[in-house]
Amino acid sequence: MQRNTLILILGLAGFTVMADNWVVSPILPAIARSLNVETVQAGLLITAYMIPFGLFQLIFGPLADRYGKRQVINFSMALFTLGTGLSALGFSLTGLAVYRALTGIFAASIMPISLALIGDVFPIQERQSAIGTFMGISFLGQGLSMAIGGTIAYFLSWRGVFAAYAVLALVSTLLLYTIGRQIPSVRNPRSQFFAPYLRLLGNTKSASVYLVVLLEGILIVGSFSYLGAYIAQTYHYNNFVIGLIMTAFGIAAVMAGRLSGPLAARNGRRPVLMAGLLAAAAADLLFWVYGHQLPTLIAGVALLGLGFMLAHSTLLTIATEFAARARGTAMSLVAFAFMGGGGVGTAIGGRLIYAFNFSRFFALYALCLFLLIILASLVVRGDTAASTGMEPASDTR
Repeated sequence: MQRNTLILILGLAGFTVMADNWVVSPILPAIARSLNVETVQAGLLITAYMIPFGLFQLIFGPLADRYGKRQVINFSMALFTLGTGLSALGFSLTGLAVYRALTGIFAASIMPISLALIGDVFPIQERQSAIGTFMGISFLGQGLSMAIGGTIAYFLSWRGVFAAYAVLALVSTLLLYTIGRQIPSVRNPRSQFFAPYLRLLGNTKSASVYLVVLLEGILIVGSFSYLGAYIAQTYHYNNFVIGLIMTAFGIAAVMAGRLSGPLAARNGRRPVLMAGLLAAAAADLLFWVYGHQLPTLIAGVALLGLGFMLAHSTLLTIATEFAARARGTAMSLVAFAFMGGGGVGTAIGGRLIYAFNFSRFFALYALCLFLLIILASLVVRGDTAASTGMEPASDTR
């Protein structure tokens, strides 16, 4: 299989999953009205999805190492499609919550195992570009999610949103089971379940990178989570317009994904990581000072997407070198740290906004991002496993 085809197939799966991640938020009021429950009660649907989505990332990594990454992705994508389709047929809050939980369980495997598979297939000199492109396509789904969900819900219904996503997921599943059969998949029957996690966290170099990923998730995902609410409060736009504005995040992420590999090859990974975190900090500063001016706001949204992808693709590329024979486990731990950090950052951000306001929230997160730049410059060193000793220390052979 051509490597570009591999990226496109995995990218479509990632696009679908990331779009599904965020689709409930803009249609939550419509779901609540349809099911005759309060919107606060309907918030159970987000919790029902996110908890298994976070926990099962730690389970699918070792399973992929043992039984094959392609096999696990194919199986998960098929059941993700089923869960999304059933969500369109949910006629009670409990039933819909069960379907969303099923969707969240199998969505958990797609991103980390795809990244591990890219790590297996692409040589290190091409890996960051491949990861950046895959992540850019995937997070374009997140950026478009609110506009897609809001538009379909407006012209059809909230059930139409899940039905449309189920069709998209079915297309992705069929590609994986047909063209995707050519994707190489290595199995390691001796792979252990919990021991690789302990080794990765017990190694100073790999644990330091996971710490940076955790803090990156807290600050960047935390900032992104409230952009829609901030735009709605400041400009009083509807979900469709808000989604279009936030698409700038996804477009910039795709562009940064294409640029991150060549930039890292020319300048080294560490400067690219620093530049990404600096761009994210600058975006929060723009929201704080000039967020009430629409052109500057859009520039800030794009800058946040650019910064996120430069930083995150670099950290992901570094993590692919931690454990060659347990790469699924290593990438699952990255995904868990990032998404867990995003959940924490969103929760903290909500408290800050409630206690103060959006401006002070963005100002504080900008300050913390500048502090993260300093921390990352101290703990993330070297460009290869050979130069850092990560691979021998963290491998699970």
